[in-house]
Amino acid sequence: MPVLNDHALALIASPALAHLVTINPDGSPQVTGVWTAVEDGEIVIGHLTRHRKVRNVEGDPRVAVSWQAPGRNAYGLDEYLVVYGTARITEGGAPELLQRLAAKYFDDGRRFPDMDDPPSGVITRIRPERVAGVGPWTA
Repeated sequence: MPVLNDHALALIASPALAHLVTINPDGSPQVTGVWTAVEDGEIVIGHLTRHRKVRNVEGDPRVAVSWQAPGRNAYGLDEYLVVYGTARITEGGAPELLQRLAAKYFDDGRRFPDMDDPPSGVITRIRPERVAGVGPWTA
């Protein structure tokens, strides 16, 4: 059975901003807002440069990603999804991924990244291992 059910996939496909949690070299958490999609069963995140979050994944692949959902459950609690997994970094493809993601996060058709020759960047690919949260993804 896949870790991500149809409800989880729909939330990830929505314009809900995600929060990627990585582990700093000193063991402390690092949290960053990110754009996400699912490709071949993996959560993907594009980066034009090797920011702290990318370097953290290269040092320790354990990650968590969370999304705030728009609904509330029967108890009145806000719904949210957390996916725990193992990440890896692949070279290239970030501008193309970010442009595809821009279509869901911006409603004005803008170009992103808005530069003529963006760096090829890297993509974080996360293999989901378990889910948590409040909502139909944990049922």
